[in-house]
Amino acid sequence: MKNFRIASVAALSIALTAGASLAADYPDRTINMIIPYGPGGATDISARTLAEPLGKVVPEALVMVNRTGAGGATGSVSVKHASADGYTMLFARVGSHTVNPAMKDTLPYTLDDFRFVGVYEINPVACAVRSDSDIDSLDELASKVQAEPGSVTYSSSGVGALQHIASAMVLKSFGVEKPLEQAVHLPMKGGGAAATAVLSGTATFICTNSAELASFVANGQFKPLMVTTTEPVAGFDAPSAASLGHPELEQLVGWTGVAGPKDLPDDIAAKWGEWLAAATADAGFREKMEARGSVIELMSPEDSAAFIQKQYEVFRALVDELGMRISG
Repeated sequence: MKNFRIASVAALSIALTAGASLAADYPDRTINMIIPYGPGGATDISARTLAEPLGKVVPEALVMVNRTGAGGATGSVSVKHASADGYTMLFARVGSHTVNPAMKDTLPYTLDDFRFVGVYEINPVACAVRSDSDIDSLDELASKVQAEPGSVTYSSSGVGALQHIASAMVLKSFGVEKPLEQAVHLPMKGGGAAATAVLSGTATFICTNSAELASFVANGQFKPLMVTTTEPVAGFDAPSAASLGHPELEQLVGWTGVAGPKDLPDDIAAKWGEWLAAATADAGFREKMEARGSVIELMSPEDSAAFIQKQYEVFRALVDELGMRISG
């Protein structure tokens, strides 16, 4: 028994030493970066824009892999089940890691299945109408919804998408007691189609992340009514949620961050923190992202986890209150 204990302790010591050595040598091969949404979307653009400065500081190649399906769940699950060695990392997004957990009963992962090494991008949600709309404020929009139930429509990229929950949350905050009944939701196939629905006049308004609306606003096609930030957003001539007396809407933002499996070692997570700090400080990266209406603000792993958890709780409470839960 004594010899067995000595052997066990020796084996454990060797294993720990080997693990430390592997982490010290990390990375020594290609790292797969999973993008759980399709090419050309907000997550894909953010990931590939960051990849340029990130590739300058990470010693090995980064391979961007679009692994789509189930609203971001397919790619997320593949990282959940990957080895926690830092060679499979995820570009997590508000849809995959806040909206999905809040909305769906049968999601094959939870927030606890991932270790976030940093949220680096915030996309304020902007609510907008077509530029020639006679609606000039969210108070006017809410009044129209209440006075003429069923006359106001809003578009989204699908049932349970950020745009869906955002529009309901905004209308509720501005006094519409039953937004799911009094306004009509028009689910489309993707964020681009949702924005086009407003542009064509099919939908009255949209609430979505600023990055998806920036070009439309810059071209004078959309009239922004609000951004969900404390301060105004560059390029959006619209009041902030705080200035309109609705600071609760500041939790309503899109975001992008990098995560690994839950057991990702501390020293590998620390390396990612250093790499993200260097990449997000790159002037070219910041300029490109800010031109799209994004706010580049790198959060620590601890702040990232706390931010995501709080947003999840806010969304979950709204979903429960309005009966928006999706089963199956």
